Amino acid sequence: MLKIYNTLTRKTEEFQTLEPNLVKMYVCGVTVYNDAHVGHAMSALVFDIIRRYLEYRGYAVRHVMNYTDVDDKIINRAKQLKEDPLKLSQRYIDDYSADLKSLNVLPATSNPQVSKTMPLIIEFIQGLIQKENAYAASNGDVYFSVTSDDDYGRLSGRKLDDMQAGARIEVGEAKTHPMDFALWKAAKEGEISWDSPWGKGRPGWHIECSAMNLAELGEQIDIHGGGNDLIFPHHENEIAQSECYTGKEFSRYWIHNGMLQLGGEKMSKSLGNIVSIKDFLSKRSADVMRMLVLNGTYRAPLTFNDDTLDAAEKNVERLKSALRPARASLSEIEGTKKGLSAETLSALASASDSAKTNFTEAMDSDFNTAGAIAALFELSKFINTARDNSATDAQLKPAQDTFVELSGVLGLKLEEKQGTGEQDEQVNALIAERNEARKQKQWARSDQIRDQLKEMGVTIEDSKDGTSWRW
Repeated sequence: MLKIYNTLTRKTEEFQTLEPNLVKMYVCGVTVYNDAHVGHAMSALVFDIIRRYLEYRGYAVRHVMNYTDVDDKIINRAKQLKEDPLKLSQRYIDDYSADLKSLNVLPATSNPQVSKTMPLIIEFIQGLIQKENAYAASNGDVYFSVTSDDDYGRLSGRKLDDMQAGARIEVGEAKTHPMDFALWKAAKEGEISWDSPWGKGRPGWHIECSAMNLAELGEQIDIHGGGNDLIFPHHENEIAQSECYTGKEFSRYWIHNGMLQLGGEKMSKSLGNIVSIKDFLSKRSADVMRMLVLNGTYRAPLTFNDDTLDAAEKNVERLKSALRPARASLSEIEGTKKGLSAETLSALASASDSAKTNFTEAMDSDFNTAGAIAALFELSKFINTARDNSATDAQLKPAQDTFVELSGVLGLKLEEKQGTGEQDEQVNALIAERNEARKQKQWARSDQIRDQLKEMGVTIEDSKDGTSWRW
């Protein structure tokens, strides 16, 4: 039975969907005003892994990830670049989509945008006013009244009286309570705006996600996800306005990932300590970023530095070893050893079955990816031992198929680096020369060739069956 930690209840609960075998999952996407960074990648990878596992467990997943393309940051950035804000945001949407593809993140079922959901946003706000959960101010703004919601603060665990103590109404705001939040903002001169019953303006941030969720998934969903920096005020306000509008529970489970940290601080554009996804992928593989996430606990902070990345890279290489071909074909070892013994084959099959069981048990425990990776490492050990004992490709294949299946659930590609045909020929020639040098006991020349291959990025392995190599 799959169990998930629910931020709303602060408990680990059995996962039960609203509709049989269907998961409706909404994940807050990015505000598109600049290049996406690896902090965004972390959240995207966490929910990609969750989605992949839910599908592995037999659920159909309707995965919605929005793009916030109407926002103060976008407007300010567009002014700086003297560019139309919607064209700027679309450019960054296209870039981020390409980044996610490079990270092997499955495309969401849909990617709604604020600018394309405006009629429903206005209708949503009108409904809240009619229900007396919101009010139109004299300056053209519309605010949600937090005192109209008796449950306000339950996601974050904050009490309205405590929040009010340190809050104040800023100059220019026309709200009646310091914690009331804007559903609609009156247009400022030169800003992009839309017509509404309250005059020209644009929506507040929180109402955008509630409306896009309603448009794509309906009044109730199974999972709402995002970074834990969104718990308050964004997700708190989403719950308030959505449940006041529909009169129904908004989301059954709230899942929040921890933040990526660089030098002990959260990675963010405002702090200026970002590493863009493009910059990362120019130096490391997508599997390394994914392994960094898999090695940790999705709810905890994740340290991003050379040490943790090097460790992730080594783990990726360890896993890749399980998918390498046999050292020799059966015909090559005829007359010496005819592959594995029946006993060893049985042990390999048992290891494969155990890996599936341990993998599922780990992932069923609130998506314990570190435990799932441990199951893969254990299986890789058995596969590599079988290869060392002269297993054939046919004998390795069932266990390797299981390995591919499980690593695919985590979104790992585990692809070996590839050289050009000309490069491969050069390596083969050097390997042949090295083998001849070793045969002639010319150890200095053999070591020289080994160092030359290493500089080329080639790893060689010597065994009783000969020399193998890989990029």
